[in-house]
Amino acid sequence: MPSKRPAPQPSETAARRSEPGAPDRRQSVPPRNDPEQPWRAEGVPGRPRKRARGGLGGWRPGRNTALFWLLLLVVFGVSYASMHLTGKQEKVTVPYTAFTQQVAAGNVKDVYTKGYQIEGKLKSPQQVPGQDDAKKTYKAFETLRPAFADDKIYTDMVNKGVEVEAKPLTADRGLVANLLLSLLPTLLFVGLWVGVMIWLQRRMAGGGGGLMGGFGRSPKPVAPEDKRATFADVAGIDEVEAELSEIVDFLKDPGKYRRMGARVPRGVLLTGPPGTGKTLLARAVAGEANVPFYSAAASEFIEMVVGVGAARVRELFTEARKTAPSIIFIDEIDTIGRARGGGAGMGGHDEREQTLNQILTEMDGFSGSEGVVVIAATNRPDILDAALMRPGRFDRQVSVSPPDLDGRVAILRVHTREVPLAADADIIGIAKMTPGMTGAELANLVNEAALLAVKRDKGAVDMADFHTALEKVQLGTRRSLVMPYEERRRTSYHESGHGLLGMLQPGADPVRKITIVPHGRALGVTLSTPEGDRYAYDERYLRGRIIGALGGMAAEELVFGVITTGSESDLEQVTKIARGMVGRWGMSAKVGPLSILPADGMDPMGQYAAQGTLDAVDLEARRIVDECYAEALDTLRAHRDQLDSLAAVLLEHETLDEVEAYAAAGIDRGLDSITASST
Repeated sequence: MPSKRPAPQPSETAARRSEPGAPDRRQSVPPRNDPEQPWRAEGVPGRPRKRARGGLGGWRPGRNTALFWLLLLVVFGVSYASMHLTGKQEKVTVPYTAFTQQVAAGNVKDVYTKGYQIEGKLKSPQQVPGQDDAKKTYKAFETLRPAFADDKIYTDMVNKGVEVEAKPLTADRGLVANLLLSLLPTLLFVGLWVGVMIWLQRRMAGGGGGLMGGFGRSPKPVAPEDKRATFADVAGIDEVEAELSEIVDFLKDPGKYRRMGARVPRGVLLTGPPGTGKTLLARAVAGEANVPFYSAAASEFIEMVVGVGAARVRELFTEARKTAPSIIFIDEIDTIGRARGGGAGMGGHDEREQTLNQILTEMDGFSGSEGVVVIAATNRPDILDAALMRPGRFDRQVSVSPPDLDGRVAILRVHTREVPLAADADIIGIAKMTPGMTGAELANLVNEAALLAVKRDKGAVDMADFHTALEKVQLGTRRSLVMPYEERRRTSYHESGHGLLGMLQPGADPVRKITIVPHGRALGVTLSTPEGDRYAYDERYLRGRIIGALGGMAAEELVFGVITTGSESDLEQVTKIARGMVGRWGMSAKVGPLSILPADGMDPMGQYAAQGTLDAVDLEARRIVDECYAEALDTLRAHRDQLDSLAAVLLEHETLDEVEAYAAAGIDRGLDSITASST
């Protein structure tokens, strides 16, 4: 079964409070009132001041004055250019006949001529020629005198008292105005560039926001009286709680450790698959000790501007020291904590490495009496930088593994505290059906069951809801796909081949469900899960899984004489297991006990092997698969009657549960194991 592990999300209990009248060392240096940090905080004494509303993050004279005057200058320059630098008033071009009519009427005040061009002003506004709207008038005009005109227009203008000028009515722009107008685009660009540089400089210097606010601004800190997580919210990982109880005890009473000359680990690294509850566990440590908790994802420190991440790290550690004892939690630290020197950076001085160097410096600078503990989480501890893992920084590594049966029972009880359960809802039975599932997956299962109960108008969640929810989580959502009869029949034989081989293989997992109803991308699914948790697998079991996964393709070839594309996911699973047996787990006499292929999720270039060795791995993997496929064909031939019987019942009912599937095949309930084969 796939093992996806989101962190559990149980409801939080009230945080523990200090005894009345007890002195609080953290009150001596209160935190700043208006933090704009890329992290979240819980339990910090004192309520933060509300920020001013608005998309710009509020007006701050000390921060915005320079940009305000810069913008004011730009606006003034644009206005001056549009209003005063054009050097011309708006004139209307009129026909020459309209001009002579206005001269004859004595309505022309003055004119300026240059060649055949005539410009002038009227004494009283007139309607624009050719316009029907009487409101459209003009006073300044221009026109052209035709070359063939033989009128005495000059004499007429003199007689009418028109002032004829030998210079333009509107003066040309001066040298300064022309220069300013030509340089205006450049000035605007320079002003914008200076404004951006001022804003970025302020961002780098103190992590504060500019006119547009900061990058990646996070929610406000949690008020001290809000609910906090404690160990009561953490279930299924008791051994991890016990290991972290020492941190809690130190934060509660550091003097006891100082008297013995002991110091608490400066850093604790939580490792484990996604969803195992690493973040919740860190919050619970802070809530149990009742100390401030500062949390941030490592990616929130990285910005496009080099140096911002390092500045944020310095500010975060400064805030934590102010309220010590306190806890800093950095999630997904592998984002910035990857091993350096891989050539990915720009000369070793990129933003990620600067941020990592600042974290190393801050952790190494702890004196031990500051009471600041750094907790980090990652699911890739193998790629972290060696300087980050050395003693004095992250002294302790705590592995958070998927829960066992008892852990799953405890987690389900936490998540069903506020869910009304029917009388037939069996928490232990659900836990047995969900091996390998993490706390977050179990939380999702409970939520899906509750949603189904609401959809079915029930007053409580019963076992049928949990079964349907588990089917949806493990197999995928049902699809309303109408398949032809021949396609359904071939799919029933395919799934019956998986199921029958799973029933017949010694030590195989019990077959829990067989269906030919399409789910997700699969046309049919055969689900097998163990009754108990398994942590190591031998060669016999792995070969059995390969045989079971090849059962569908073998059944199609045996009955129909063809091989379809429905075996794609089966072959992917088979190839992965066979190559792991040969190249990782030493289950091949020819290759020997060598680790040749990288583990899942690791860089395939991180491990080197000779080409001949890789060829040997491929040949051995092919040999194992060929032997398993031949055995699958032989087994199905020997039990053809049972295959036909199981396929016929499956074709009729479409879905068979565990009891129905074993009865249809005429096989008694077998031993337990673990697989899921799908088409």
